[in-house]
Amino acid sequence: MVTPPLSEKELLESASEIAGMTLQQIANQHGLATPDNQLHHKGWVGQLLELSLGATAGSRPEPDFQHIGIELKTLPLNRSGSPKESTFVCAINLSNIESIWEESLVKHKLSRVLWIPIEADPETPLAARRIGSAILWSPDSDQESVLRKDWEELMDMISMGELEQITAHQGQYLQVRPKAANTRALTKGTDSEGKNILTLPRGFYLRTSLTNHILKQEY
Repeated sequence: MVTPPLSEKELLESASEIAGMTLQQIANQHGLATPDNQLHHKGWVGQLLELSLGATAGSRPEPDFQHIGIELKTLPLNRSGSPKESTFVCAINLSNIESIWEESLVKHKLSRVLWIPIEADPETPLAARRIGSAILWSPDSDQESVLRKDWEELMDMISMGELEQITAHQGQYLQVRPKAANTRALTKGTDSEGKNILTLPRGFYLRTSLTNHILKQEY
């Protein structure tokens, strides 16, 4: 077991030690096998880095490094060095809908984030993909203003029973998308008449427009 970091400095030092390493090298340090691909191991890379850096939250709705309030997010990059996909932030609790931004899980998760860039060119075998230099980030006032606006508009629709009307095109930085292994993984929601319905679980995701900006600011 890796000792959890007790400060931002400790976490950054640990992250700098794995920068430039391949996923295979990190897996070897922990006696783990590297899957051939992520088709059936979608969360494997994130779990490997959580283990390597001493994250403690597991699946709990808290920042990964609980003692220092920092969330860990991987940032897969395509061959050009740009974010390859949107970034999952957190699941949406449809049975207990949040209404205050300052108390929301999204704000809690995004207040302080350690971004770990990772090569994600499909032509590069998973084991050979390298880790980049970590970025410790907090949203500036303008970024938080946009995040808050997106969150409030989307949560208003959810609270009004308009979940099924939300599309991935809504939101400047935040978007709502289904978060399920398959179409049979249903959860309880509410329609516009206040009736209970079964629907796909949803999650908040960050658009690449924001993560690309974070990446360019640092590099």
